[in-house]
Amino acid sequence: MKVSSYPLEQALGMDYYASDTPGIGGRLRTVPEDFTVEEIPPVTGDDGPFLILRLTKKDWDQQRALKEIARRLGISYRKIGFAGTKDKHAVTTQLISILGISPADIERVQLRDIRLEVVGRAHSPITLGSHVANRFCITIREVAKDGLAGIVEQVSEVCRKAVPNYFGIQRFGVIRPITHTVGKHLLRADYEGAALCYIGEAFPGEREEVRAARSSFLQTRDALSGIREFPLPLAYERSMLHHLAGHTGDYRGALAILPPKILSLFVSAYQSWLFNQALSARITDGGTLVDPLPGDRLLFENGREDRVTDRNMANARLQVQRGRCRIALRMPGCSPSGPEYGDRDTMALLLREDGIREEDFCSVRELVHTRFEGAARPISLSTDVSAIAGDDVVRLTFSLPPGQYATTICREYMKADPLMMI
Repeated sequence: MKVSSYPLEQALGMDYYASDTPGIGGRLRTVPEDFTVEEIPPVTGDDGPFLILRLTKKDWDQQRALKEIARRLGISYRKIGFAGTKDKHAVTTQLISILGISPADIERVQLRDIRLEVVGRAHSPITLGSHVANRFCITIREVAKDGLAGIVEQVSEVCRKAVPNYFGIQRFGVIRPITHTVGKHLLRADYEGAALCYIGEAFPGEREEVRAARSSFLQTRDALSGIREFPLPLAYERSMLHHLAGHTGDYRGALAILPPKILSLFVSAYQSWLFNQALSARITDGGTLVDPLPGDRLLFENGREDRVTDRNMANARLQVQRGRCRIALRMPGCSPSGPEYGDRDTMALLLREDGIREEDFCSVRELVHTRFEGAARPISLSTDVSAIAGDDVVRLTFSLPPGQYATTICREYMKADPLMMI
Protein backbone atom coordinates (compact mmCIF):
# COMPACT_ATOMS: atom_id res chain seq x y z
CA MET A 1 0.00 0.00 0.00
CA LYS A 2 1.24 3.46 -0.91
CA VAL A 3 2.27 5.81 1.94
CA SER A 4 0.99 9.38 2.14
CA SER A 5 3.69 12.05 2.09
CA TYR A 6 1.49 14.83 3.44
CA PRO A 7 2.20 15.92 7.05
CA LEU A 8 -1.43 16.87 7.69
CA GLU A 9 -2.68 13.40 6.73
CA GLN A 10 0.06 11.80 8.81
CA ALA A 11 -0.89 13.92 11.83
CA LEU A 12 -4.49 12.72 11.49
CA GLY A 13 -3.52 9.05 11.12
CA MET A 14 -4.28 8.83 7.39
CA ASP A 15 -0.98 7.20 6.48
CA TYR A 16 -1.89 4.90 3.58
CA TYR A 17 -3.61 4.61 0.22
CA ALA A 18 -5.01 1.27 -0.95
CA SER A 19 -3.88 1.88 -4.55
CA ASP A 20 -0.25 2.08 -5.63
CA THR A 21 -0.84 4.27 -8.69
CA PRO A 22 0.51 7.81 -9.11
CA GLY A 23 -2.03 10.46 -8.17
CA ILE A 24 -3.98 12.37 -10.80
CA GLY A 25 -3.83 15.51 -8.64
CA GLY A 26 -6.54 18.05 -9.33
CA ARG A 27 -8.93 20.07 -7.25
CA LEU A 28 -12.36 19.47 -5.74
CA ARG A 29 -15.25 21.96 -5.47
CA THR A 30 -14.07 24.49 -8.04
CA VAL A 31 -17.80 25.32 -8.14
CA PRO A 32 -20.48 23.91 -5.80
CA GLU A 33 -21.99 21.87 -8.65
CA ASP A 34 -18.75 19.84 -8.80
CA PHE A 35 -19.73 18.09 -5.56
CA THR A 36 -23.32 16.88 -5.41
CA VAL A 37 -24.73 14.69 -2.65
CA GLU A 38 -28.16 13.07 -2.49
CA GLU A 39 -29.42 11.08 0.45
CA ILE A 40 -31.06 7.76 -0.32
CA PRO A 41 -33.83 7.83 2.29
CA PRO A 42 -36.03 5.17 3.85
CA VAL A 43 -39.61 4.93 2.62
CA THR A 44 -41.99 7.57 4.04
CA GLY A 45 -45.75 7.39 4.55
CA ASP A 46 -48.76 9.68 4.21
CA ASP A 47 -49.71 10.33 7.83
CA GLY A 48 -48.17 11.32 11.14
CA PRO A 49 -47.31 14.57 12.95
CA PHE A 50 -43.94 15.01 11.21
CA LEU A 51 -43.87 16.63 7.78
CA ILE A 52 -41.12 15.13 5.61
CA LEU A 53 -39.39 17.49 3.19
CA ARG A 54 -36.69 17.16 0.57
CA LEU A 55 -34.16 19.94 1.15
CA THR A 56 -31.84 20.88 -1.71
CA LYS A 57 -29.25 23.56 -0.99
CA LYS A 58 -26.24 25.04 -2.76
CA ASP A 59 -23.28 26.62 -0.96
CA TRP A 60 -25.11 26.76 2.39
CA ASP A 61 -23.73 25.63 5.73
CA GLN A 62 -26.28 23.07 6.89
CA GLN A 63 -26.76 24.44 10.41
CA ARG A 64 -27.21 27.96 9.08
CA ALA A 65 -29.69 26.74 6.47
CA LEU A 66 -31.82 24.87 9.00
CA LYS A 67 -31.81 27.81 11.41
CA GLU A 68 -32.90 30.16 8.63
CA ILE A 69 -35.70 27.77 7.62
CA ALA A 70 -36.82 27.58 11.26
CA ARG A 71 -36.77 31.39 11.53
CA ARG A 72 -38.95 31.77 8.44
CA LEU A 73 -41.40 29.23 9.87
CA GLY A 74 -41.38 30.83 13.31
CA ILE A 75 -40.38 27.60 15.05
CA SER A 76 -37.49 26.32 17.12
CA TYR A 77 -34.50 25.01 15.20
CA ARG A 78 -34.66 21.92 17.42
CA LYS A 79 -37.93 20.87 15.76
CA ILE A 80 -36.07 20.04 12.54
CA GLY A 81 -34.72 16.50 12.25
CA PHE A 82 -32.07 15.38 9.78
CA ALA A 83 -30.13 12.20 9.07
CA GLY A 84 -26.64 13.53 8.35
CA THR A 85 -24.56 16.68 8.01
CA LYS A 86 -23.92 17.69 4.42
CA ASP A 87 -21.08 19.72 2.92
CA LYS A 88 -21.34 23.48 2.52
CA HIS A 89 -19.44 23.97 -0.75
CA ALA A 90 -21.63 21.54 -2.67
CA VAL A 91 -25.11 20.92 -4.00
CA THR A 92 -26.77 18.59 -1.51
CA THR A 93 -30.17 16.91 -1.30
CA GLN A 94 -31.51 15.36 1.90
CA LEU A 95 -34.72 14.70 3.81
CA ILE A 96 -35.65 16.67 6.90
CA SER A 97 -38.60 16.30 9.28
CA ILE A 98 -40.47 19.13 10.99
CA LEU A 99 -42.99 18.65 13.77
CA GLY A 100 -46.37 20.35 13.68
CA ILE A 101 -46.38 22.28 10.40
CA SER A 102 -48.44 21.96 7.22
CA PRO A 103 -47.42 21.96 3.54
CA ALA A 104 -48.95 25.43 3.26
CA ASP A 105 -46.49 26.72 5.88
CA ILE A 106 -43.60 25.78 3.60
CA GLU A 107 -44.68 28.45 1.13
CA ARG A 108 -43.37 31.04 3.59
CA VAL A 109 -39.82 29.76 3.11
CA GLN A 110 -38.31 31.58 0.14
CA LEU A 111 -34.50 31.47 0.33
CA ARG A 112 -31.94 31.81 -2.41
CA ASP A 113 -30.26 28.50 -3.37
CA ILE A 114 -32.58 26.54 -1.05
CA ARG A 115 -35.50 24.43 -2.28
CA LEU A 116 -38.01 22.56 -0.12
CA GLU A 117 -40.36 19.89 -1.51
CA VAL A 118 -43.02 18.07 0.51
CA VAL A 119 -42.43 14.29 0.39
CA GLY A 120 -44.90 12.91 2.91
CA ARG A 121 -45.51 12.44 6.61
CA ALA A 122 -44.19 10.16 9.33
CA HIS A 123 -44.97 9.14 12.91
CA SER A 124 -41.36 9.66 14.02
CA PRO A 125 -38.69 12.25 13.19
CA ILE A 126 -35.71 11.76 10.94
CA THR A 127 -32.67 11.13 13.12
CA LEU A 128 -28.92 10.93 12.63
CA GLY A 129 -27.97 7.92 10.51
CA SER A 130 -31.54 7.04 9.54
CA HIS A 131 -30.88 7.31 5.80
CA VAL A 132 -29.85 4.30 3.75
CA ALA A 133 -26.89 5.80 1.89
CA ASN A 134 -25.52 8.89 0.16
CA ARG A 135 -25.15 9.10 -3.62
CA PHE A 136 -22.28 11.29 -4.85
CA CYS A 137 -21.48 12.83 -8.21
CA ILE A 138 -18.07 14.51 -8.04
CA THR A 139 -15.98 16.34 -10.63
CA ILE A 140 -12.21 16.59 -10.12
CA ARG A 141 -10.72 19.39 -12.23
CA GLU A 142 -7.16 20.30 -13.31
CA VAL A 143 -5.99 16.69 -13.20
CA ALA A 144 -2.72 15.38 -14.62
CA LYS A 145 -3.12 13.98 -18.12
CA ASP A 146 -0.26 11.46 -18.28
CA GLY A 147 -1.68 7.94 -18.15
CA LEU A 148 -4.99 9.31 -16.85
CA ALA A 149 -7.33 6.66 -18.25
CA GLY A 150 -5.18 3.78 -17.01
CA ILE A 151 -4.79 5.24 -13.52
CA VAL A 152 -8.51 5.86 -13.20
CA GLU A 153 -9.30 2.30 -14.26
CA GLN A 154 -6.82 0.79 -11.77
CA VAL A 155 -8.03 2.90 -8.85
CA SER A 156 -11.68 2.15 -9.64
CA GLU A 157 -10.88 -1.56 -9.43
CA VAL A 158 -9.22 -1.08 -6.03
CA CYS A 159 -12.24 0.90 -4.76
CA ARG A 160 -14.49 -2.02 -5.64
CA LYS A 161 -12.42 -4.22 -3.30
CA ALA A 162 -11.24 -2.31 -0.21
CA VAL A 163 -10.03 1.17 0.73
CA PRO A 164 -8.98 2.29 4.25
CA ASN A 165 -12.14 3.63 5.90
CA TYR A 166 -10.48 6.68 7.42
CA PHE A 167 -12.39 9.53 8.98
CA GLY A 168 -11.83 12.40 6.55
CA ILE A 169 -10.17 15.71 7.30
CA GLN A 170 -13.60 17.36 7.58
CA ARG A 171 -14.03 15.48 10.85
CA PHE A 172 -11.12 17.36 12.41
CA GLY A 173 -11.68 20.85 10.98
CA VAL A 174 -10.86 21.88 7.44
CA ILE A 175 -9.04 25.18 8.02
CA ARG A 176 -8.09 24.43 11.64
CA PRO A 177 -7.76 20.66 12.23
CA ILE A 178 -7.85 20.96 16.02
CA THR A 179 -11.12 19.36 17.07
CA HIS A 180 -9.48 16.10 18.17
CA THR A 181 -6.80 18.00 20.12
CA VAL A 182 -9.42 20.00 22.00
CA GLY A 183 -11.24 16.72 22.69
CA LYS A 184 -8.08 15.18 24.10
CA HIS A 185 -7.69 18.09 26.52
CA LEU A 186 -11.35 17.79 27.57
CA LEU A 187 -10.99 14.09 28.33
CA ARG A 188 -7.95 14.86 30.48
CA ALA A 189 -9.96 17.57 32.28
CA ASP A 190 -7.30 20.01 31.03
CA TYR A 191 -9.76 22.84 30.50
CA GLU A 192 -7.05 25.46 30.15
CA GLY A 193 -5.38 23.48 27.38
CA ALA A 194 -8.70 22.95 25.61
CA ALA A 195 -9.68 26.62 25.75
CA LEU A 196 -6.25 27.89 24.69
CA CYS A 197 -6.18 25.46 21.78
CA TYR A 198 -9.64 26.45 20.57
CA ILE A 199 -9.07 30.20 20.91
CA GLY A 200 -5.36 30.54 20.25
CA GLU A 201 -4.15 27.83 17.85
CA ALA A 202 -3.48 29.57 14.51
CA PHE A 203 -3.21 27.89 11.09
CA PRO A 204 -1.83 29.07 7.72
CA GLY A 205 -5.23 28.86 5.99
CA GLU A 206 -6.67 31.63 8.14
CA ARG A 207 -6.57 35.35 7.38
CA GLU A 208 -3.54 37.21 8.69
CA GLU A 209 -5.57 39.28 11.16
CA VAL A 210 -7.09 36.12 12.62
CA ARG A 211 -3.73 34.38 12.93
CA ALA A 212 -2.26 37.46 14.62
CA ALA A 213 -5.13 37.70 17.11
CA ARG A 214 -4.88 34.02 18.03
CA SER A 215 -1.10 34.09 18.42
CA SER A 216 -1.23 37.24 20.52
CA PHE A 217 -3.76 35.78 22.92
CA LEU A 218 -1.86 32.50 23.20
CA GLN A 219 1.24 34.44 24.17
CA THR A 220 -0.27 37.02 26.53
CA ARG A 221 -3.49 35.32 27.83
CA ASP A 222 -4.94 38.86 27.83
CA ALA A 223 -8.67 38.36 27.29
CA LEU A 224 -9.49 42.09 27.08
CA SER A 225 -6.92 42.64 24.33
CA GLY A 226 -8.27 39.53 22.62
CA ILE A 227 -11.79 40.99 22.55
CA ARG A 228 -10.42 44.05 20.76
CA GLU A 229 -8.32 42.04 18.31
CA PHE A 230 -10.59 39.10 17.40
CA PRO A 231 -12.81 39.85 14.36
CA LEU A 232 -16.55 39.96 15.02
CA PRO A 233 -17.38 36.82 12.95
CA LEU A 234 -15.42 34.70 15.47
CA ALA A 235 -18.41 34.79 17.80
CA TYR A 236 -17.61 31.70 19.85
CA GLU A 237 -14.04 32.79 20.57
CA ARG A 238 -15.21 36.28 21.50
CA SER A 239 -17.86 34.89 23.87
CA MET A 240 -15.21 32.79 25.59
CA LEU A 241 -12.92 35.80 25.84
CA HIS A 242 -15.70 37.90 27.39
CA HIS A 243 -16.16 35.20 30.02
CA LEU A 244 -12.43 35.04 30.75
CA ALA A 245 -12.25 38.83 31.00
CA GLY A 246 -14.79 38.75 33.81
CA HIS A 247 -13.71 35.41 35.34
CA THR A 248 -9.93 35.22 35.12
CA GLY A 249 -8.68 31.67 34.80
CA ASP A 250 -12.14 30.06 34.59
CA TYR A 251 -11.38 28.07 31.45
CA ARG A 252 -14.01 25.45 32.21
CA GLY A 253 -16.64 28.17 32.40
CA ALA A 254 -15.43 29.59 29.11
CA LEU A 255 -15.78 26.19 27.43
CA ALA A 256 -19.27 25.76 28.89
CA ILE A 257 -20.37 28.76 26.83
CA LEU A 258 -19.95 26.68 23.65
CA PRO A 259 -23.04 24.77 22.44
CA PRO A 260 -23.13 21.14 23.66
CA LYS A 261 -23.05 19.90 20.05
CA ILE A 262 -19.70 21.60 19.48
CA LEU A 263 -18.27 20.24 22.74
CA SER A 264 -19.52 16.80 21.75
CA LEU A 265 -17.85 17.14 18.35
CA PHE A 266 -14.48 17.65 20.05
CA VAL A 267 -14.66 14.36 21.94
CA SER A 268 -16.04 12.37 19.01
CA ALA A 269 -13.25 13.79 16.83
CA TYR A 270 -10.72 12.41 19.29
CA GLN A 271 -12.39 8.99 19.01
CA SER A 272 -12.07 9.36 15.21
CA TRP A 273 -8.38 10.24 15.52
CA LEU A 274 -7.84 7.11 17.61
CA PHE A 275 -9.52 5.01 14.93
CA ASN A 276 -7.39 6.46 12.12
CA GLN A 277 -4.20 5.92 14.14
CA ALA A 278 -5.12 2.33 15.03
CA LEU A 279 -6.03 1.51 11.42
CA SER A 280 -2.72 2.85 10.11
CA ALA A 281 -0.84 0.98 12.86
CA ARG A 282 -2.51 -2.25 11.72
CA ILE A 283 -1.33 -1.69 8.15
CA THR A 284 2.17 -0.74 9.32
CA ASP A 285 2.32 -4.03 11.24
CA GLY A 286 1.54 -5.98 8.06
CA GLY A 287 -2.20 -6.44 8.51
CA THR A 288 -4.53 -6.12 5.53
CA LEU A 289 -8.02 -4.75 5.16
CA VAL A 290 -9.60 -8.06 4.19
CA ASP A 291 -7.63 -10.85 5.91
CA PRO A 292 -8.93 -11.42 9.47
CA LEU A 293 -6.49 -12.44 12.19
CA PRO A 294 -7.12 -14.10 15.57
CA GLY A 295 -8.47 -11.48 17.94
CA ASP A 296 -9.98 -9.36 15.18
CA ARG A 297 -13.54 -8.09 15.49
CA LEU A 298 -16.03 -8.73 12.67
CA LEU A 299 -18.98 -6.40 12.07
CA PHE A 300 -21.96 -7.81 10.15
CA GLU A 301 -24.49 -5.78 8.16
CA ASN A 302 -27.20 -6.37 10.77
CA GLY A 303 -24.96 -4.89 13.48
CA ARG A 304 -23.91 -8.20 15.01
CA GLU A 305 -20.29 -8.44 16.11
CA ASP A 306 -18.14 -11.52 16.36
CA ARG A 307 -14.59 -12.30 17.35
CA VAL A 308 -12.08 -14.18 15.22
CA THR A 309 -10.35 -17.15 16.87
CA ASP A 310 -8.00 -19.84 15.65
CA ARG A 311 -10.98 -22.21 15.48
CA ASN A 312 -13.25 -20.04 13.32
CA MET A 313 -10.52 -18.41 11.21
CA ALA A 314 -11.41 -20.23 7.96
CA ASN A 315 -15.09 -19.38 8.30
CA ALA A 316 -14.27 -15.76 9.18
CA ARG A 317 -12.22 -15.37 6.00
CA LEU A 318 -15.06 -16.86 3.96
CA GLN A 319 -17.59 -14.47 5.50
CA VAL A 320 -15.38 -11.46 4.73
CA GLN A 321 -14.75 -12.65 1.16
CA ARG A 322 -18.49 -13.00 0.55
CA GLY A 323 -19.09 -9.47 1.82
CA ARG A 324 -21.26 -10.53 4.74
CA CYS A 325 -19.07 -8.73 7.27
CA ARG A 326 -16.00 -6.53 7.57
CA ILE A 327 -13.06 -6.41 9.93
CA ALA A 328 -13.67 -3.64 12.46
CA LEU A 329 -11.86 -1.65 15.12
CA ARG A 330 -13.63 -0.49 18.23
CA MET A 331 -13.34 3.10 19.35
CA PRO A 332 -13.29 3.46 23.15
CA GLY A 333 -16.19 4.96 25.06
CA CYS A 334 -18.41 4.62 28.12
CA SER A 335 -19.89 1.24 27.27
CA PRO A 336 -17.70 -1.79 28.00
CA SER A 337 -16.03 -3.13 24.90
CA GLY A 338 -15.99 -6.75 26.00
CA PRO A 339 -12.97 -9.06 25.97
CA GLU A 340 -9.61 -7.94 24.67
CA TYR A 341 -9.62 -7.71 20.86
CA GLY A 342 -6.85 -7.35 18.33
CA ASP A 343 -7.14 -3.57 18.18
CA ARG A 344 -7.30 -3.15 21.95
CA ASP A 345 -3.55 -3.13 22.47
CA THR A 346 -3.15 -0.27 19.99
CA MET A 347 -6.05 1.68 21.43
CA ALA A 348 -4.80 1.13 24.97
CA LEU A 349 -1.31 2.34 23.99
CA LEU A 350 -2.68 5.47 22.31
CA LEU A 351 -4.84 6.29 25.32
CA ARG A 352 -1.98 5.69 27.73
CA GLU A 353 0.34 7.95 25.73
CA ASP A 354 -2.27 10.73 25.94
CA GLY A 355 -2.90 10.20 29.64
CA ILE A 356 -6.54 9.18 29.10
CA ARG A 357 -8.52 6.33 30.64
CA GLU A 358 -11.66 4.82 29.14
CA GLU A 359 -13.66 6.00 32.16
CA ASP A 360 -12.78 9.58 31.16
CA PHE A 361 -15.28 9.21 28.31
CA CYS A 362 -17.93 8.86 31.02
CA SER A 363 -16.76 11.68 33.30
CA VAL A 364 -16.59 14.23 30.45
CA ARG A 365 -20.36 13.91 30.18
CA GLU A 366 -20.73 16.36 33.07
CA LEU A 367 -19.46 19.17 30.83
CA VAL A 368 -20.50 17.96 27.38
CA HIS A 369 -23.95 16.52 28.27
CA THR A 370 -23.43 13.64 25.84
CA ARG A 371 -22.81 9.96 26.49
CA PHE A 372 -19.92 8.70 24.37
CA GLU A 373 -20.50 5.05 23.62
CA GLY A 374 -17.78 2.77 22.35
CA ALA A 375 -18.47 1.89 18.73
CA ALA A 376 -17.15 -0.59 16.18
CA ARG A 377 -16.28 0.80 12.74
CA PRO A 378 -15.24 -1.21 9.66
CA ILE A 379 -11.61 -0.70 8.69
CA SER A 380 -12.46 -0.79 4.97
CA LEU A 381 -15.03 0.55 2.58
CA SER A 382 -15.78 -0.42 -0.99
CA THR A 383 -18.03 0.93 -3.69
CA ASP A 384 -18.66 0.49 -7.38
CA VAL A 385 -17.34 3.74 -8.84
CA SER A 386 -18.42 4.92 -12.26
CA ALA A 387 -15.42 6.98 -13.42
CA ILE A 388 -15.23 9.01 -16.63
CA ALA A 389 -11.93 10.63 -17.59
CA GLY A 390 -11.96 13.69 -19.87
CA ASP A 391 -9.18 15.99 -21.08
CA ASP A 392 -8.44 17.53 -17.70
CA VAL A 393 -11.35 16.36 -15.56
CA VAL A 394 -12.50 13.12 -13.95
CA ARG A 395 -16.13 12.55 -12.96
CA LEU A 396 -16.92 10.02 -10.25
CA THR A 397 -20.34 8.62 -9.34
CA PHE A 398 -20.78 6.27 -6.39
CA SER A 399 -22.78 5.59 -3.22
CA LEU A 400 -21.63 5.13 0.38
CA PRO A 401 -23.38 4.19 3.63
CA PRO A 402 -23.85 6.86 6.33
CA GLY A 403 -20.66 7.78 8.18
CA GLN A 404 -18.28 7.06 5.29
CA TYR A 405 -16.45 9.89 3.53
CA ALA A 406 -16.61 10.60 -0.20
CA THR A 407 -13.25 12.33 0.07
CA THR A 408 -11.76 8.97 1.08
CA ILE A 409 -12.62 7.72 -2.41
CA CYS A 410 -11.46 10.94 -4.12
CA ARG A 411 -8.22 10.75 -2.15
CA GLU A 412 -7.36 7.39 -3.77
CA TYR A 413 -7.53 8.94 -7.23
CA MET A 414 -5.97 12.31 -6.45
CA LYS A 415 -3.23 11.54 -3.91
CA ALA A 416 -3.01 15.31 -3.63
CA ASP A 417 -2.46 17.88 -0.93
CA PRO A 418 -5.49 17.35 1.35
CA LEU A 419 -6.20 21.09 1.18
CA MET A 420 -7.08 20.53 -2.51
CA MET A 421 -9.90 18.22 -1.42
CA ILE A 422 -11.80 20.52 0.92
